[in-house]
Amino acid sequence: MILYKTTAEIETMRDTCLLVGKAHAAVAKQLKPGMTTMQVNDIVEQFILDNGGIPSFKNYHGFPAATCISMNEAVVHGFPGSHILKEGDIISLDIGIYKNGFHGDSAYTYAIGSISDEVKKLLKITKESLYAGIEKARQGNRIGDIAHAIQEHTEIKHGYGVVRELVGHGLGRDLHEDPQVPNYGKKGSGPKLKEGMVLAIEPMINMGVKEVVHLDDGWTILTKDGKPSAHFEHDVCITKGNPDILTSFEEIENAERANPNLTWSY
Repeated sequence: MILYKTTAEIETMRDTCLLVGKAHAAVAKQLKPGMTTMQVNDIVEQFILDNGGIPSFKNYHGFPAATCISMNEAVVHGFPGSHILKEGDIISLDIGIYKNGFHGDSAYTYAIGSISDEVKKLLKITKESLYAGIEKARQGNRIGDIAHAIQEHTEIKHGYGVVRELVGHGLGRDLHEDPQVPNYGKKGSGPKLKEGMVLAIEPMINMGVKEVVHLDDGWTILTKDGKPSAHFEHDVCITKGNPDILTSFEEIENAERANPNLTWSY
């Protein structure tokens, strides 16, 4: 069942969603080679707690950490530990915050130090595809219009693999609500978009094949061919007019540009 939000609820959600971007920015300022992924997670978790939030992911169906940290060929749902960041890694951070009765959920992929032009292109195209999907998130369109726009920009135009098993979702008082939002599909298919829907749109795009494998840890999902994967996510409200992006990348991008240990080129 799709749950529609009132204007007041959307403004409450916006505050939570914007806090997710601030959490990203807080850790983006500090990312560097030599950090462990657990140190990354701890920065995020402490920021969330210091700002009156609760990490949405921690203990969600048994997930052991506050942040999903997926590196290089890991697509999503990686969790932190003793792994050390090194020059040339890409690291996707998926952060969720619960505050004032609603969740915010946003993902961003960072480049540690210098990366190849091939990987830069993957990040650039994946990020562009997020906005291509958002452009179709308009009242009267359908979920398939969002999905097709993402697939067209990544798979059809550039030959990347669009993961089939993982999708975006509705968002609100629950972390995962209806409807599902795939990153592939046919124009004009799926549920109709109506005012008050809030969607977490999140392209998960592989440099190589679309197929993935699941690790024995029960969470981490890797590309089948071992090639890198990128992940970007915004929370978007359907309105009578233009899509209303509740999350923000502005502070993230500012932190990214200011950190000499990160590559920003897209």
